[in-house]
Order: sequence, then C-alpha cells, then structure tokens
Amino acid sequence: MTLGRRTVLKAGAGAAIFAPAIVQAQAGLKMDLSTVWPDGNFHTKNCKLFAEEVGKVTGGAVQITVHAGGSLGYKGPEHLNAVRDGLVPMADILNIQQVGDAPLLGIEGVPFLVGNADELKVLQKYARPEFEKIATKFNQKILYTVPWPTQYIHCNVKAETLDGLKGLKIRVPDRQAGDMINALGMAAVQIPWGETVPALASGAVVGVSTSSVSGVDGKFWEFLKVFYKTNHVWSSQIVTINLDSWKKISAASQKAITDLAAKLEPDFWKVSIEADASSAKRMIEGGMQMLEVPAAMLKDMRTRTASLEEAFIGRAGPIAKEIIGKFKKDLGRA
Repeated sequence: MTLGRRTVLKAGAGAAIFAPAIVQAQAGLKMDLSTVWPDGNFHTKNCKLFAEEVGKVTGGAVQITVHAGGSLGYKGPEHLNAVRDGLVPMADILNIQQVGDAPLLGIEGVPFLVGNADELKVLQKYARPEFEKIATKFNQKILYTVPWPTQYIHCNVKAETLDGLKGLKIRVPDRQAGDMINALGMAAVQIPWGETVPALASGAVVGVSTSSVSGVDGKFWEFLKVFYKTNHVWSSQIVTINLDSWKKISAASQKAITDLAAKLEPDFWKVSIEADASSAKRMIEGGMQMLEVPAAMLKDMRTRTASLEEAFIGRAGPIAKEIIGKFKKDLGRA
C-alpha cells in the first residue's frame, strides 16, 4: 500500500447482504502502523495483537498492518510529526524522543523520579490527560500506552564508583537521557535505535543506556560485558492514530477500538514487566553480567542528577511542576 494512503474497499454485493451493519458501513478500511522495533520486541508483538483484535472487534471493518523495524522509513523521533501530517495513519511512538516538539512527553525520563512500574502508574494518572491534549494538538488520538521496563547502563567496564565510568561514550535515545549521562561524567551520544548496533560495532559508542529488552534486540553480548541495574529513567511507547483517519472510522468501530485498547493496556503492562526479567536472563546467558549499583555510587548518581528535575520543569512549563508535585504528594514525598 502506498505510504500515507488509506483506501476504502467496497464489499461485494453478495457479502454486503449478510454483513453486519458495522461492516457494511466501513468495509475494509486499511491502515498502516509504523514502529522502529523489530518483530521479536514485545512492543511490536503488542501492536500485532492489537491489530489482530481490532480486526475481530470491528468485524473486519478496520484492518491494521504493523510495519516493524522502521521498514516504512521513519526513525523514532519522526513518528509524532509523521502521524500528525498523515504520512502514516498510526505509529508506536517513544514519548521521550518527542521532547523537541512536546517537552512534557519527557516527564517519565526525569532521572530517578520514578522507582518502579507502580509509581509510573501514579505519574501517568496525572500526566496522561496532558498527553492526550498534546496528541490532539498534533492531530492524533492516543489509543494505549505501554512502558519500557527498568533501564540499565550497558558497557564493558566494571566499576565501584562513577569515576570508573568517566568519559565512556554512551548511546542515549534522547536529549534528557543525554543530560543525565553527561551529569554522571560519561559522554552521551544521541543516536536513534536503528543506528545503535552499527555504532557499537564501529566503536562510535562503547555503551548504551536502554532496557534489557533492547539489549536482547541488539544482541549486546556480542559487544558488551556488563549491565548496571541503575533504574535511572522510564519511558513509554504510545500508540496513536491520525485524527483524520480516526474520523473515517464509524462510531461503532471507534467505540469497539477504544474499549479494546482499554482492555488490553493492563495486559500489555504485565508483558513489559515479564519482558525485563526474561531479557535480563537472556543477556546473562549470552555472557553478560548484571551488576547491582553500590549504594554509595547510586547516591552519587542521584546527587549529580538532582538539578535535572528543575531543568525539565523549566523546559516543560508550570504543568510539569504541577504533575510532579501531585505525583510526589500521592507517594508521600511532598
């Protein structure tokens, strides 16, 4: 199908006689969904399951085709604008990579703000309504969000202090993660996921800040020896649909899709948590060693990055301060 094109197919006359009303009204509306993650990644598997179930709950009225591995030509940071402009009807968007256009989408990436998935749910309770407003501004609708698991620093150096990691060139997915890595004394290199493994192979970077799931996607054990369980930032994939495309879907199918997304989202979150454990195990089997960060080193990390929260608020505006304040109050940190 031509990129960005949405084609409505006409059902045959005989089929239309017996087809449900929803199918007659919206027979075979085809949509592409772009993601940079490979077929084996749990986010891509979630997208494919969602697409399959959409076909079922709409009686075939809406047919979604998932294009994995960036095969439609869009890099992660380009997805928000690609969906806005209708270049692709749907995408699986990494929120922290869109901060150049929408700074608030980076709120999960404030260093050491969120400690676990349960805390992330609390943060999203306050942030999600604002994310919805951002999506509308960019001519799209959020269908569901799924977090990445806890983050690690993958490299070849075993150290008891941050000084032992000083100067290492570490790949990061976004500016905010880069600020954190630089604050820790390493040298951040911002690279899209599709260019990360080649950068490791060439020596352009000697480490990566990412999840264990991405570590498996990139077969990091072929390049790196250790990964530190730092749990320094969080991020989420947000599956959206272009509003112009959404309006072409019948009201009955729209409700079926939104109900489905709400039903599947909690299950997708569980998949994320399970994926972390299985991926960490796979990297260990590949020859890497998972290292717990020494208490003194972790304290040093928090101290060096403490100012980045205020820096984020400065970029994202008063609403960011309000959300973080409500989040901390809810957790008893205020």
